Amino acid sequence: MKKGNPIFYRTMLLTGANFLLRLAGMGFQVFLSRRTGAEGVGLLHLVMSVSALSFTVGSAGVRTCATYLSAGELGRGRPDRVGSVLSGCCQYSLLFSSAAAAALWCAAPWLCRVWIGSRAALAALRLSALFLPVRCLQGVLTGYFTAAERTGVLVAAAFLEQGCAMAVTFLLLSRWAGLDAGQAAFAVTAGGGCADALGLLLLLLARRGLRRRGPVPYGSILRTALPLALADTLRSGLNTIEDLIIPRRLALFAGTVNAMADYGMLRGMVFPVLMFPAAALFSLAELLTPEFSRCAARGSRNRVRYLARRGLRAAMLSGLCAGGLLFTLAGPLGTLLYGNGEVGRLLRLYAPFVPLLYADALVDAMCKGLGQQNANARYNTLTSFLDAALLWLLLPRLGLGGYYFSFAASHLLNFALSLRRLTLAADIRPEPGKPALAAVCTAAAAAAASLTAGGGGLLAPGGCYLLLLGTLWTIFRVAGKEDVQWLMSLVTGRCRS
Repeated sequence: MKKGNPIFYRTMLLTGANFLLRLAGMGFQVFLSRRTGAEGVGLLHLVMSVSALSFTVGSAGVRTCATYLSAGELGRGRPDRVGSVLSGCCQYSLLFSSAAAAALWCAAPWLCRVWIGSRAALAALRLSALFLPVRCLQGVLTGYFTAAERTGVLVAAAFLEQGCAMAVTFLLLSRWAGLDAGQAAFAVTAGGGCADALGLLLLLLARRGLRRRGPVPYGSILRTALPLALADTLRSGLNTIEDLIIPRRLALFAGTVNAMADYGMLRGMVFPVLMFPAAALFSLAELLTPEFSRCAARGSRNRVRYLARRGLRAAMLSGLCAGGLLFTLAGPLGTLLYGNGEVGRLLRLYAPFVPLLYADALVDAMCKGLGQQNANARYNTLTSFLDAALLWLLLPRLGLGGYYFSFAASHLLNFALSLRRLTLAADIRPEPGKPALAAVCTAAAAAAASLTAGGGGLLAPGGCYLLLLGTLWTIFRVAGKEDVQWLMSLVTGRCRS
């Protein structure tokens, strides 16, 4: 009996795992929002944003470097050199992560006083600094396991990490933190740090057969990681500046009552729901990066073109389906999850961007696999700078309306640039006709199904939307027999290239 396509089965495994992890994470996010309120969620996300910047500086592009170089060696049939690659990546990671951890520890009081506006976040930031080298080393090993297609290990580590993070956080919240926002941020940081340590231990135990053989390719590591590090650090720095200036600049708008609460509602409540359905697509994106690297190393241009076309189609259909569903169910979801109608209104406002966000994630993954990391990093940096500038200018004048305009402009530009780079690197031509037709059908189905959402339930409007969408896509041949055959070819292993 033929074996099925390994990408399909690895994607299904990661999809199932990501779905469960996202479901658990969403439930925990709802629990935190109900315990600390929107203002507490806002403070927590500012701490997480600063921690994310320190992680970007500390990892310095090494996870993508480890994936790219490991996949390249495996694709060329030289698995014995992977140990040397990882040895160099770990040394590189320890050097940069230790420096970043020291910088975060020393800068934490100034950040709390000048930018965050509350000393309550100090303990959480310093705890994040202590765990930073552990988190960065874990990223190196995750990059290797992704390249080596050892998905089961990554899934097991992810479940153990999520369980550990939730258990430690819940224990600290219930026994110590109470309703204090700063202590809640410390509890979440402690849970994440313990989870990172557990995940690193598991990956170290699972790296069987890896020995350092031959010289460490320091030159290749530096040439791959440093450009990524510079671009990622600049972009992450701009993203952190965005997060820090949003509450401060939003408070200058005359119609703002509580800027930190508005920030927490948008970033901590709306966006997690918005990205929740992306489990399958993000799993595929995680696996396509090393697959494209292997294909490029072997010179399999036909395979690259085929996967690029199919990846774009999968992103289009899944993004449109999820975006329309979120638009239809926005009101009931806001009430059900957070007991807040304003969350539902914002969710409906941002739902039309879901296809763009999902497709952009997949396009970035394919570009990285084709060695276009530097170009993508330039695009990300450019659009992040644009976003920060627009937020600074528009928030005091337009409030959350200024944030919406900035979000739309920067993400549309980023996607257009990344898509153009992918079409050039993979040698494919974009076909705008079918995406436009699919979008019109999706908008019609969502608009019609939204009329049934008045009762506050999820089943009737959701079922109505999916039924209408399937009917319209079938009538107008947006999706049909060809897609079914492709899915069957993935399962049976007869996927052409």
